Amino acid sequence: MGYYDQDYQTRYKAPEPKKSGKGYFFTSLIGAIIGAILVILSIPYLSDAGVLPYKVAPTNGPTQDPAGGNGGTSATDVRKQVAVDVETDVTKAVEKAADAVVGISNIRTSKGFWFSEEQEESAGTGSGVIYKTAGNKAYIVTNHHVVEGANELEVTLADGNKIPAKLKGSDVWTDLAVIEVSSEKIKTIAEFGDSERLKPGEPVIAIGNPLGLTFSGSVTKGIISGLERAIPVDINQDGIADWQADVIQTDAAINPGNSGGALINIAGQVIGINSMKIAQSAVEGIGLSIPINYAKPVIADLEKYGEVRRPYMGVDLRSVSDLPTSFQHGDLQLPNEVNYGVALRHVVPNSPADKAGLKELDVIVSMDGEKIKDAIDLRRHLYNKKKIGEKMTIKFYRAGKQMETTIQLGEGDV
Repeated sequence: MGYYDQDYQTRYKAPEPKKSGKGYFFTSLIGAIIGAILVILSIPYLSDAGVLPYKVAPTNGPTQDPAGGNGGTSATDVRKQVAVDVETDVTKAVEKAADAVVGISNIRTSKGFWFSEEQEESAGTGSGVIYKTAGNKAYIVTNHHVVEGANELEVTLADGNKIPAKLKGSDVWTDLAVIEVSSEKIKTIAEFGDSERLKPGEPVIAIGNPLGLTFSGSVTKGIISGLERAIPVDINQDGIADWQADVIQTDAAINPGNSGGALINIAGQVIGINSMKIAQSAVEGIGLSIPINYAKPVIADLEKYGEVRRPYMGVDLRSVSDLPTSFQHGDLQLPNEVNYGVALRHVVPNSPADKAGLKELDVIVSMDGEKIKDAIDLRRHLYNKKKIGEKMTIKFYRAGKQMETTIQLGEGDV
């Protein structure tokens, strides 16, 4: 229904025609379109004022060249898009450390299939971490099992460049090795962190080359699942554990080829060297890494001496628990209450053990007052708590009687 104003100067207004439903529809539509245009045009101003939670940037608006002139499309092009800032602490950490992680190819010589000539072939690939440059040399830490048996080593840098490498030293007990390359093309060096300060639940990132160099520079993220995990290691593959590796447990995916790569914290610092050799591949969500604080002195020895310098006794040993009960009470003559310790199968002539009076079939049960349950305990005490040249008090059984002696440690392997 129309309106008319009695105060209008003509004092008369003809009745307006009645609006149909269609008229209301078109009026509403036009209003909505105008409102939408106003909203779109106001977004850039709201973004510049910091009102919106995101940034708006033109996709093909005018660009400013170095000379100050406008280039690109016309300023009248008002098409815009929302740009999302995806930079996080994780991406910053990866950016800091990724280029220091390299691929390592183990090249071995073998006989040809059709001919007798020797030919070189890659026996496997792993990863490594560039941790130091000195003059024209750069040094990379990796796993012992990555470089084991290699005739030649080749390093693939993050930018794809391949350079020859030389083995400086390798240690089977810690599964660590150091290789040397030219520093000419090295641009990034990893920063070591402090693995003693790690906490369960802390985020970590694994960087390496799973399944070969096809997937080089792969990044996986997880947390610290556990610290100081003791994993038995069979060094000589005789089915008996010779050592226990203290490792970091993480649920970050670590696959074959990741061996020797970096486990980094959220600051981009290396806090572990990944090692698949001591991981259980049949178990989901368990990755293991050698703590960097444990690795540092090993790396220093390998770089300087080509081997790890350890205290030496000069004995061949076997855990009592691995021997038959009949042998324990027969040949060793151990008391019934003694079912632990380390039996000496052989004593090297003129060795520290020989000079201390130890003999074959003696059973060591204590070192410096610490109970020695098996061969792993003996090596852990010897390698982790003693130094070359130090003295050590040993309690042992001989022919059923407990005795004591003091040994001055030399240098070597057990």
